[in-house]
Order: sequence, then structure tokens, then C-alpha cells
Amino acid sequence: MPMVRFPALMKYYVDNQSEFSASGSTVAELLDDILVRYPALRPHLFDATGELRRHFNIFVNGAHIRDLDGLNTVLQEEDRVILMASAAGG
Repeated sequence: MPMVRFPALMKYYVDNQSEFSASGSTVAELLDDILVRYPALRPHLFDATGELRRHFNIFVNGAHIRDLDGLNTVLQEEDRVILMASAAGG
């Protein structure tokens, strides 16, 4: 199963894990698997229309999914998926 890495600020929603495995043949299926286990995470990842929040970035093996096939990006067993919230400040 692909390994998923979560940002430290969001570990609270995934039983304080910073990395764990999740199943899915695409990024969308992987997110579905994560949300079945951790439903409180949904509003942090998706907006009210069901779209991935703009400030949330997903990388597969270091490549941003927007440069791949988006949520339809195909995953392999050995892939590493990083979920990262953008930070802003001033």
C-alpha cells in the first residue's frame, strides 16, 4: 500500500501519526480510504462543494498531482504520498 505522510499540524486528525499506509489505486481512492478511517479530516481537505481545498497540496513521489493526473493519478504499492497544507503569513 502507498505510504501517506501528513503535516505535523494535522496529525491530530489521524491519531497523531505523521506517516501511515492507505489503500487506493488512485489519489482519490486513497483519500476516500483515509476519510473512512478519519472522517473528522474531511472539512480540512475538501470544501462544501466537495473540491479539494486550494491551500492543500498533494505530492506523489515528489511530483505535485496538478502536474500529473490530479486526483485521478494512478498509485503503485511503493508510492509515497505527501499531503501538505500551504502556509501563508506576513
